[in-house]
Amino acid sequence: MAQDDHQDEDLMLADNPAEEEVRPDDRIDDERLDEENTLKADYVRSVRDALEAGDKGAVYDLVEPLHPADIADLVELCDADERVELAAAITDLMSSDVIAELNDYVREDMMEALPAEAVAQIAEQLETDDAVQMIEDLDVADQQAVLAELDDEDRAAIESALAYPEETAGRLMSREVVAVPEHMTVGSLIDFLRENVDLANDFYEIFAVDHLHHPVGTCQLSWILRTPRNIALSDVMKRDQTLIPVALDQEEVALMFQKYALISAAVVDESGRLVGQMTVDDVVHIISEEASEDALLMSGAGEGDINEPIRDAYGSRVRWLIANLGTALLASAIIWYFGAAIEKLVALAVLMPIVASIGGNAGTQTMAVSIRAIAMNQLTEANTGRILWREMRVALLNGVTIAVLIGIATALIFTPMLGAVIALAMVINIVVAGFAGVMVPVMFERLDQDPAVASSVFVTMITDSMGFFAFLGLAVAAGLAG
Repeated sequence: MAQDDHQDEDLMLADNPAEEEVRPDDRIDDERLDEENTLKADYVRSVRDALEAGDKGAVYDLVEPLHPADIADLVELCDADERVELAAAITDLMSSDVIAELNDYVREDMMEALPAEAVAQIAEQLETDDAVQMIEDLDVADQQAVLAELDDEDRAAIESALAYPEETAGRLMSREVVAVPEHMTVGSLIDFLRENVDLANDFYEIFAVDHLHHPVGTCQLSWILRTPRNIALSDVMKRDQTLIPVALDQEEVALMFQKYALISAAVVDESGRLVGQMTVDDVVHIISEEASEDALLMSGAGEGDINEPIRDAYGSRVRWLIANLGTALLASAIIWYFGAAIEKLVALAVLMPIVASIGGNAGTQTMAVSIRAIAMNQLTEANTGRILWREMRVALLNGVTIAVLIGIATALIFTPMLGAVIALAMVINIVVAGFAGVMVPVMFERLDQDPAVASSVFVTMITDSMGFFAFLGLAVAAGLAG
């Protein structure tokens, strides 16, 4: 009878929903936020004015109704010298949730401005993965000072995470997992979950483990709530599961979540023992981070963060501008080689940028498709030839279409022969652009380099040089500038 009571209690949870208490953090103040839920300029100006006047009470009253994510946005909108003053004014509002939402550079500056014991107190309130992300950006000396202030359990967990390379599952995983023996019954498991207050805050699956702590199956919470208490966990759990090696790169982790539609997954060490879990919220962050990183690397803009120190931004951008200067000199050398022909027929100078520009755009299109395919594991060594042949056919169709249009226009404005020359040059350059757009990223991938880093520089060099060479060379061969 007691068992039935328990089961009825489990099944009636949804029938008596408790009224949710509205906390200040859950309110959205329309006077502070615009239609896109971003902070209004007038509101930010009011906070900054109160800071300048030294009125901490007014600052606190202005900030108190905001959600932690909006408080983090407010901190980032303030100048560097105002951020510490703001943090001091709102004291307890600078919670661990706010710290976790801060931009990496802003968080690093804030942490460096705080004493080690204050940083340690914040770290103890965070999930392990968030605490690691906060501490890993500090200098080694500051890291050691903060770790010394932590209790033994938290320090051991964070030091263990820091021992793994950056951007791997071991560095990013959460160590707060719910793991139980596979012989436990559903009823015992429910009682265990209710009675233990030190469990992870957010979890979606229960991991069943053997006596060596190897994961042998998973059971979703929805299954547990809908299964009679006397059923053994081993009878309802899913034995086939996706295990993530602790040293796996974060991009590969994201691909696994996408490919197998995962909500969470166990992370295992070299011996197969369960050491943590990755959850979908972590993966969403990884996907966003990797997508932004690839887009910025393609442009040579480094990390592209508006909070990045000026010296770091300069160093990351200028080297690619220098590389672009070198490739531009190569294109200029080709133009110089055909300088006499250009002098005799000014129309060549008018038309040749069109060939190079269209070829560059075509190359960029193909390169973007290739880099995405590489990142998604859709372009591998096994199918490179097939993808290359596909893109070459697309390039040929594009080339013919553009060639017809520019050829007719040139023939009407200048001469039919010049129209034929630019049309053929356009086909050649767009086909070459298609080839380069695939093979340059593939080459960097084969060399274990990020294909997004420098592909655009080399693809642009190839399309510009080939465009000038094909157009001017064909013009000379046709006797247009002879």
